[in-house]
Amino acid sequence: MEYFKLLDLKKEPFSTSPDPVFFYESHEHKECLNRLEIAIRLRRGLSVVMGEVGTGKTTVSRMLIQRFAKEKKNFVIRIILDPTFKSEYEFMRNLCASFGIETTSRSTFEYKNDLENYLLQKGVNEKKVVVLIIDEGQKLTPTYIEVLRTLLNYETNQYKLLQLVIFSQPEFLHKMRRQPNFLDRISMGYNINPLNLEDTKGMIIFRLQTAGMNSNRILFTDKAIRLIYTHTQGYPRRIAMFCHDALISMIRQNKKVIDEKYVLDNVRQEVNWHA
Repeated sequence: MEYFKLLDLKKEPFSTSPDPVFFYESHEHKECLNRLEIAIRLRRGLSVVMGEVGTGKTTVSRMLIQRFAKEKKNFVIRIILDPTFKSEYEFMRNLCASFGIETTSRSTFEYKNDLENYLLQKGVNEKKVVVLIIDEGQKLTPTYIEVLRTLLNYETNQYKLLQLVIFSQPEFLHKMRRQPNFLDRISMGYNINPLNLEDTKGMIIFRLQTAGMNSNRILFTDKAIRLIYTHTQGYPRRIAMFCHDALISMIRQNKKVIDEKYVLDNVRQEVNWHA
C-alpha cells in the first residue's frame, strides 16, 4: 500500500514532479506568472526567468501553459524541455518540428525561412500569438542564443511575431552578457527567490490538503515547519523532499505528528548521510 493511503490521503502530497495541481502560488511565483502573462498578451518578445535549482521554474512553466489552455484558438504554445542539440541545423530542425511545420528543408537557412513564414502566417494572417518556452536555458550555446535573437527580429510595426520565454539557472546571465544584442531584447526579466517562512508553511499545508488531508488535522507542528524552513532555506524542491521523507519515517515509527524534535533528528541523519 502507498504510504499516503496510510495517512488517509488520496494522493502523494510531496512529489517533486511539476504537477500543476500541487502548485502552491507563493507571492514570488504569482508575481512571476502575472508578469509573464502580460508580456505574452502584449507580444513584447523575450522574457527570461532565472532561479536556483529547486525554486520551481519548471512548475511555473507548466502553470504558464495552463493559463492559456482555454484560449487554444488564439495561442500556439510549444515547450523545449532541454535545449541540448548537436548543431545549429539540428536546433532549427527541432524548432520547426515542435511547431509542426511541414518542410523539405535540407539546410539551416531553409529551416529559418520556413519558421519565418510560419510566424508570419500564424501571427499576421491568423492573428495568433506564437509562444516558445525553453526550460534549462543555461544549456543554450552562444550559437543557439544568436539563432533565437534572429527569430526575435521577426516583427510587425506593432508586435513581435515570436514570444520567447526562457527559464534558466542564474549562470545564464553570464552567457547573455557576452551577447549584449540578445540581452538588450529582454522585455521582462524575473528572478525567482526561495520561499519565506510564511509561504513554506503555506506550501506544506496546501499540498497536504490538496492530497486529501482534513483541514482540522495537523501533521506538522509550527515549530517543526520553522525548522524545515531553516533547513531547506525555503527551496520548494528541498521542502517537498524533506517532508516526503519525514512522513514515511513517521509512519514507520508509528507516530501521529511531526514535531520539532522529530525534524531535528531527521536533519542530523541527513547531515550524517552527506558527511
